[in-house]
Amino acid sequence: MYNRNKLIVLLALALMLVSCHSGKELVKPQQEEVAEVILGEPLSISYVEVHYNKKEYQVEMRDGIKLHTVVYSPKDKTKTYPILMKRTPYSCKPYGEEVPDKIGPSWDIMEDKYIIVYQDVRGRYMSEGSYDNMRPHVPNKKSDKDIDESSDTYDTIDWLLQNISNHNGRVGMWGTSYPGFYAAAGAIEAHPNLKASVPQAPIADFYFDDFHHRGAYYLSYFLATAVFGYQKDKLETDAWYPYVDPKTPDQYQFYMDMGPLKNGDKYYGKDNFFWQQLKEHPNYDEFWQQRSILPHLKNINHAVMVVGGWFDAEDLYGPLMIYKTIEKNNTTNKSSIVMGPWSHGDWGRDKPQQTISGVYFGDNISSFYQKEIEFDFLTAHLKGEGQVNLPEAYMFDTGSKKWKKFEQWPAKEKVRKKLVVHDKGKLSFDPITKNGKPFTDFLSDPAKPVPYSEDIKTVFTPRKYMADDQRFAGRRPDVLVFQTDVLEEAVTLGGEILAKLKVATTGTDADWVVKLIDVYPPDHPEYEHNAEHIKMGGYQQMVRSEVVRGRFRNSFEHPEPFIPNQVTDVDLPLQDVLHTFKKGHRIMIQIQSTWFPLIDRNPQKYVPNIFEADEEDFIKATHKIYHSTKHSTHLEVDVLE
Repeated sequence: MYNRNKLIVLLALALMLVSCHSGKELVKPQQEEVAEVILGEPLSISYVEVHYNKKEYQVEMRDGIKLHTVVYSPKDKTKTYPILMKRTPYSCKPYGEEVPDKIGPSWDIMEDKYIIVYQDVRGRYMSEGSYDNMRPHVPNKKSDKDIDESSDTYDTIDWLLQNISNHNGRVGMWGTSYPGFYAAAGAIEAHPNLKASVPQAPIADFYFDDFHHRGAYYLSYFLATAVFGYQKDKLETDAWYPYVDPKTPDQYQFYMDMGPLKNGDKYYGKDNFFWQQLKEHPNYDEFWQQRSILPHLKNINHAVMVVGGWFDAEDLYGPLMIYKTIEKNNTTNKSSIVMGPWSHGDWGRDKPQQTISGVYFGDNISSFYQKEIEFDFLTAHLKGEGQVNLPEAYMFDTGSKKWKKFEQWPAKEKVRKKLVVHDKGKLSFDPITKNGKPFTDFLSDPAKPVPYSEDIKTVFTPRKYMADDQRFAGRRPDVLVFQTDVLEEAVTLGGEILAKLKVATTGTDADWVVKLIDVYPPDHPEYEHNAEHIKMGGYQQMVRSEVVRGRFRNSFEHPEPFIPNQVTDVDLPLQDVLHTFKKGHRIMIQIQSTWFPLIDRNPQKYVPNIFEADEEDFIKATHKIYHSTKHSTHLEVDVLE
């Protein structure tokens, strides 16, 4: 039996000797080969254990609350290093002497040596204080009691600079999803030594990211409510919040059995403050408005690189809006954006083959981002080595499946066009010049909602549906389908999409879902990685989709019912896209009113608060989509030429 501490020291010395002899530091697989030669048997060793020292601190904020902060410092003290920090509500595990196999945003960054810092945010795990979701920013702070995520970041950076040795005075931040929000929040009223921020899939506003999309409650996040809704009464190294056990793998049936949202009280009581907030604030009132980070993204002077995934089901709104807002408010700022063919957080994973649902996008795309984009950005801004030769916008075309570079985003080289809905299921860039039937209608029944996916498994948060085959939905009578003829030339949509719907309903409320779809030719070859039942011939790949709760068509703060049978304008931004519809493909849109259980069911009878709706409030309604010379439903799209 080996003494592990002595073994690590011996291995470190051996690895240093081998590295000196070869003139090159060994990466992890090579280290393990050396370890096996020395020991005569395999041993998985931690790069972190060999090359980093770990220390834990309780860092005091300006109001006296102490935040648990873990610092991994390179053992080599002959150099100085930048500080790279991640603040998280998801814990700084492992606590104590144990170290993880990997630290930092990538293996390359870890092996290039940084002082890597993790921090439990206020009220989470080993940090003191109370937790607040998307804690409101406090501008014009007047006392030490005026705290927010910006001030906690500032105080932490200040403490690190004064108490951690061997730093070079430069600090960077990164984080994905909720930690991405904290990285963005730290850029506001930033510490002068903060030189680079990489918010990845950052939440910008909880009314448009994650738990809501344009007023519709994302029911698929119901199980995640446990994570964000319980305060703790002492410092914790493990999760203290109880998860809901749905007791079935069938998510559709679980939520149908639950019934109206008010029945969620069976699973979450008064002690879950987040569930209470969701119920009490169905509209975009002051409570949610205060939690938006967008109004505060001003006077940002350091380099910011925002990262997102085109198929991120959780946070697509956030990165696009944060980047655009920083660009608008900070004209001299060195900000940029990277959008790849990724689901939530894929860019940080080691994925040799990048696929979403049945669609293959290429090999080593995440590795390319880590090595050629993220590494260069952080090296230049935090180590002062090399030049940043990155474009303003590094965007992946999800149709041609190629990276493209732009001087700005949305791109300059675009033409705004209308993709027009016609009678008999037709879709065209041509306007309507001759009236046929003025509308297409369908019956929407909340008792039989359209599923958002063919998968039945109960999920914690949705993921792969963003590129799913939509044939299953288009075959339903309550989903309207409009498509172009087979394209004779490729069409590239690059930029913002706005669906301008002309609708009517027999009810007084309705949700409207619009999906932009790439229809593959019938002879498209199969992908080897796909399961047998996935057929690429005729595959209807969802490219972009979004929902709007119709009551919010004019204002998210002040909802209003529909007047039955009255033609009404409903505008729905679908968020940005960069996708080439290839020659031989078709462009399709699908329009529907239920999308279950991705979003909750709209009663279709106007009630003041859907979280309080009763079973008898849910009614069938007939919805109409108009396509006439007078009332023309269409998509406004940016076409790159």
